[in-house]
Amino acid sequence: MKTMLRPALTLFVLLSAVTGVLYPLAVTGVGQGLFPKQAAGSLIERDGKVVGSELVGQNFTSPKYFWGRPSATGPMANNAGGSSGSNQGPLNPALKDAVKSRVEALRAADPGNNAPVPADLVTASASGLDPHITMAAARYQAARVARERNLAMQEVQRLIDANTEARDLAVLGEPRVNVLKLNLALDKAKS
Repeated sequence: MKTMLRPALTLFVLLSAVTGVLYPLAVTGVGQGLFPKQAAGSLIERDGKVVGSELVGQNFTSPKYFWGRPSATGPMANNAGGSSGSNQGPLNPALKDAVKSRVEALRAADPGNNAPVPADLVTASASGLDPHITMAAARYQAARVARERNLAMQEVQRLIDANTEARDLAVLGEPRVNVLKLNLALDKAKS
């Protein structure tokens, strides 16, 4: 028994050290060395103060800002510590009620807008933290934001275009707009 226990314990300690300490330290070091901004959370600063992350959605509710995707995280919206989807299927009455109330809120904020509401403005992403909206969602909100800020529609559209991110590797996904970056650009344009 002693002859089998010693090699097993030695191997356990060695593998624990390699996989539990050395490998994570090496990966963290390489990540911080090659991608320092991403390793630090892709934080966005304004006037020396962190205002958010490029990777985590924020809950904008004022009509003068673009609104992001609804968040399914709890107990508060866009809680990066509680990333999760709602797990509500398309036949779930709770999802139907949530979508209906979100559509009503969008219509109430912009009563003259009769365009179809883009799906990403009324449904949460899988993580519940998506910081992006589609071009259609940005265009849907542009008139409201321009009116609330007394900006020309062309200026708002220019800011949308300037803050549009291209497809990854030129073929993956669709062009998208980071809501936090767009709203910060709006604040900067107004000042």
